[in-house]
Amino acid sequence: MSSLRPRLIPCLQFARGELLKTRRFRDPQYLGDPINAVKLFNDLECDELVVVDIRATQEGREPDYAMIQEFASEAFMPLAYGGGISSIEQIRRVLAIGIEKVVIGAGAADAKLIFSAAAVFGCQSIVAAIDVRKTALGRREVWTRSGTHNLGVDARAYCLQMQELGAGELFVQSIDLEGTRAGYDIALMKEVSAAVQIPVIACGGAGSLEDVRVLLRSSTVAAAAAGTMFVLHGKHNAPLISYPRPHEIVSLATAASDAR
Repeated sequence: MSSLRPRLIPCLQFARGELLKTRRFRDPQYLGDPINAVKLFNDLECDELVVVDIRATQEGREPDYAMIQEFASEAFMPLAYGGGISSIEQIRRVLAIGIEKVVIGAGAADAKLIFSAAAVFGCQSIVAAIDVRKTALGRREVWTRSGTHNLGVDARAYCLQMQELGAGELFVQSIDLEGTRAGYDIALMKEVSAAVQIPVIACGGAGSLEDVRVLLRSSTVAAAAAGTMFVLHGKHNAPLISYPRPHEIVSLATAASDAR
């Protein structure tokens, strides 16, 4: 983690041209136009952005290339895209549009795809998305297809596998905490970030900058991502795009460094 400014990444969910926000991967709330959200994050000088089509894989669709093109045309910051990625040709097309990184979720279960993608496009372009749910016995297992398919694999072991296959970053998200504003799964993020040598982006549960501060103090993750915290406001979850000021982000790094 940089001592100057940690990576704080908004993660936008969308499907069929609509900006959405889920809670524990369920009950998507309609928030408006995703392109307008990107423009607002531009105005707020966001450092980087992740956009995910949360229905493409489940619906068996190709990535929405027209929408991705709009994202790339409007975004002034580095952009990562995920959703419906299952082939080298799809990755090639998405990167050619101007997307910096491709986030691979269900497709990551196909070891050949991750290995081939890293070899063809470089590790720095490939992010493995790892969605994790805690079992009744406390085991953290990896799920795919928007949390509907359990791979039955331990999260730490899966992270190590993705690293070995060539993924350049891991986007690790707690399904149980996603959208809850209850804070990150610190035990999960601490375990996986300590196990691998590649950057880990933590997601799921952030409700405030204090949650981010606790995450950075307690783990060695490379970045903190969040959705609800940046797109919803108040107890009634009113749509509102927000992002911290630069000095607030820098203060997170200072607090994390002091705690280590």
